[in-house]
Amino acid sequence: MKKLVLLPLLLLFLFTGAHAQSYNHMKADSLLKANGEIYFSFRIDDRAELDVLTNIISIDNVKGQDVFAYANRSEFGKFVKLGYEIRLLTPPGSMLTDAELMKPANTTSPSGPELWNFYPTYQQYVDTMAYYANAYPSLCKLDTIGTTTQGRLLLAVKISKNVNVDEAKPQFLYTSSIHGDELTSYVGMLHLIEYLLTRYGTDTKVTRLVDSIQIFINPLANPDGTYHGGNNTVNGATRTNANGVDMNRNYPDPGYGPHPDGNAWQPETIAFMNYADSMSFSMSANFHGGSEVFNYPWDTWPRLTADDSWWRFVGREFADTIHKYGPAGYFTDLNNGITDGYAWYTVHGGRQDYMNYFHACREVTVEISSTKTPPASQLISFWNYDYHSYLNYIEQVLYGIHGIVTDTATGLPLYSKVRIEGHDKDSSIVYSRKSNGFYDRLIDQGTWNLTFSKPGYYSKTINNVAVSHYSGVNLNVQLKSIFYGTGELNQGALTIYPVPASKDIHLIFPETDSKKWRLDVVNIIGVSIYSSEINNSGQLIYKIDVSAYPEGVYFIRLSNNNGIYRKQIIVKH
Repeated sequence: MKKLVLLPLLLLFLFTGAHAQSYNHMKADSLLKANGEIYFSFRIDDRAELDVLTNIISIDNVKGQDVFAYANRSEFGKFVKLGYEIRLLTPPGSMLTDAELMKPANTTSPSGPELWNFYPTYQQYVDTMAYYANAYPSLCKLDTIGTTTQGRLLLAVKISKNVNVDEAKPQFLYTSSIHGDELTSYVGMLHLIEYLLTRYGTDTKVTRLVDSIQIFINPLANPDGTYHGGNNTVNGATRTNANGVDMNRNYPDPGYGPHPDGNAWQPETIAFMNYADSMSFSMSANFHGGSEVFNYPWDTWPRLTADDSWWRFVGREFADTIHKYGPAGYFTDLNNGITDGYAWYTVHGGRQDYMNYFHACREVTVEISSTKTPPASQLISFWNYDYHSYLNYIEQVLYGIHGIVTDTATGLPLYSKVRIEGHDKDSSIVYSRKSNGFYDRLIDQGTWNLTFSKPGYYSKTINNVAVSHYSGVNLNVQLKSIFYGTGELNQGALTIYPVPASKDIHLIFPETDSKKWRLDVVNIIGVSIYSSEINNSGQLIYKIDVSAYPEGVYFIRLSNNNGIYRKQIIVKH
């Protein structure tokens, strides 16, 4: 009898659940038409599901078995086929009224950090960025990174002593709000610009940073998403750009190729990639909201970076400094405010991994507030909690090992590879800057061996370079060209055959009376791969087996007491 009673109840429950899901899908369709995206949550049974789901929807947060995510129409259509029960959530960009977001009456902008307690209109933002450059022309320069899908400007300011010169010092980047509804640090970065400019020359730490670093700040990386509701309000802000694409899934990925999200690169993505190509950023942070955690690489795969210990040290400093100045419980998500990205949840096509892997830039993702768009009245509080960490993170770019690489003979700067022997992996190698030879190798404390190399130059290894936390090691390096030498002899007198060679090459020595020779075969990056001391009596033909050499260009360097002979050879099998 009980079974007969339970059966109708079970059928009613199933019908009610199915009806609720049908209603959710209808409501989702309505929201997708209005906003181009929806925000929802669901539950998983196993974290392994995330590796599949991250390729379908934009996962925003994971708390235990609860997943919070966004999707556009195409993504949601694929997701619903998986059968998860969803709960639609109020979009974060639509939770506050204009009165809670906008500038109070009778205030001007900008006129001091104490008045930055509002979200600017788009035009106020553009005007403010131009104001800083005009008001501080010797310290601040305005860059236009590009334009958005809807034609809004992607802006950054460069702040540095001698701002119009590319000096031999680190380049550092802060960028915020690639997700258009995550806006705490949008205003925070405007605070920071003003803080650096107004305190330069009076505040010791600020002055040191501006004198020693080229600081770039992009407060708003997704203007179309932030001003989805119109240029006069951030109310209605969306995560995605105007095409409904999550731009923090739109970058080339180390493991999943150039288009991991299946979308073409967006105009904003292309603009930022071009900007990164034109710079040599040593270090960066990308600010988000929705959680409170310092999320360091990698996001795309489980293996740790070569510099995992350095990341944990820097992340711990960032979080612990916030704990000192912020309220109890703030910035304590996951491992008390820091996490390896993949350990939280998998992301493919994120900008953090793109910058680390493809640009040798140490970029981190910082989730600065659990509320993505807090009431404007809270913005000054967040600034006071966070700005010490902002400054400390910038300062880290001055530590580690840095210097200038130049040509021994000419003194001109060289673009060279800087490798930590026995340490580097997954594209952690850095390069000196083409314009001035400056390099910056951020690394944890310890003793390290560095090798500097460049095609056409002899490599140089410097051993036992000791690094300590909170101190920088200046290490300038000169590399010698394989053609370097004061005793240049008649190169045409050295005969080599055959050219190209596949098995053996033969050298006919140019002098019959020389008794002692030094012979080197040097590869294209300047490394000697064969050397020999040769005693000669009269005319001599010397043979070298090149059958095991990879195909390519090599150089013969033959020297005696009279000088040096050099010749290029080609190996082709």
